[in-house]
Amino acid sequence: MRKETAVTGLALFAMFFGAGNLIFPPYLGMESGTLWPVGLLFFVLVDVVIACLGICALSAAGGGEVGLQRTIGKVPAIILSTAAIVCTGILIAMPRTAATTYEMAMVPIFGGSVDMLPFSIGFFAVVLALTITESKVVDIIGKVLTPLLVIGIGALIIIGIANPFGVIGEPISDHVAQDGILAGYQAMDVICVIGYTIVLLNALRTDAFKKPREQVRILTGASIIAGVLLAAIYGGLTYLGAMAGGSFGQGLDQAQLIVAITEHLMGHTGVMILGAVVLLACLTTAIGLISATAEYFANLTHDRLTYRFGVIFCVVCGILICNLELDTIIAWASPILTMVCPPFMSAIVLMLFAKLIPSNRIYQGAALGAFLASIPLTADSIWGPISWVETMPLFSWGFAWLPFAILGGVVGYIVWRIQSKKHVHSQ
Repeated sequence: MRKETAVTGLALFAMFFGAGNLIFPPYLGMESGTLWPVGLLFFVLVDVVIACLGICALSAAGGGEVGLQRTIGKVPAIILSTAAIVCTGILIAMPRTAATTYEMAMVPIFGGSVDMLPFSIGFFAVVLALTITESKVVDIIGKVLTPLLVIGIGALIIIGIANPFGVIGEPISDHVAQDGILAGYQAMDVICVIGYTIVLLNALRTDAFKKPREQVRILTGASIIAGVLLAAIYGGLTYLGAMAGGSFGQGLDQAQLIVAITEHLMGHTGVMILGAVVLLACLTTAIGLISATAEYFANLTHDRLTYRFGVIFCVVCGILICNLELDTIIAWASPILTMVCPPFMSAIVLMLFAKLIPSNRIYQGAALGAFLASIPLTADSIWGPISWVETMPLFSWGFAWLPFAILGGVVGYIVWRIQSKKHVHSQ
């Protein structure tokens, strides 16, 4: 394995493994109980498998937003890409990194002696210093921060497995598979792939890897490394959460649960170690997200919005939004992601079969069908149970949008066939 593949794989893992990836698997395990492997399976499917395949597909198609434009068309690609980038790099995932660090690292250790505002300013000052020079991003994440992150979280999981602290009880949720999918949405790795592909390809070009075939090979190997590490750590965290369900009850939120698990296993020293792990996880994710967002808008505007301006803008937004607190950010993220993720996932998965798909009408139809289905699903998540929505096919599995994506793809194929025949007859 080439050194560059390993470093890039560790960098990709660290970009993916951040705030959501740390707090959602244990909570999923607590809700899933004895069915925690089912919840984990669907979480890994959405958050690891599709995300890593998306990196491979986008790099093979030309990278980032360029690859998406070649499949679904320029305007739909810009709309979908911008929605994903805004969600990850400005509104939700990026500010959530600071809010998570504050609630899981600062509050358990220092109590209320440090306010969120000065902490967030300090947090994003570090992120600004590490992202303002774009060529250093992958090296900083892959060579320095990731090994420390893996050691810290790995120690927590090993201690928990070696010292079981509770009996895994029955599930407290009636929709374990759906919970796994929704947790995968919240982790947001799927819609990060455009920005991350941009960052990684730019870094490879800077390191003299100019040939597309070589770039695809490195990113394919890097995706495998990142995927294996993510799946292993998610499995450990979900298992710990399943054990914690009977020990700590059901009154804890995502951040409080993992703090309680750590304190039970490792005492106050463990909480301090967790604080360091959370800080590293969230710093690496914030660095990756802000770099990706700044590079995306620099490319989109042909450098009218420069990379440095984008970094500074994202940092300011991060400071403002993270002060709304973690629970608020998670609450407003759910309906947004329920609407954004399905069309994005449809397009990414179809890109894997680009050589077999004759027209971008099929991509467009599938994405549109998934988006239309996501509207009532979002209404159901905001305003409570809607009877006809919850009778949609595959609703209990979290894939109620999938039949509509397939139908949309079929309609797109029919439209392409009709247009092709008209074009032939007009000649």
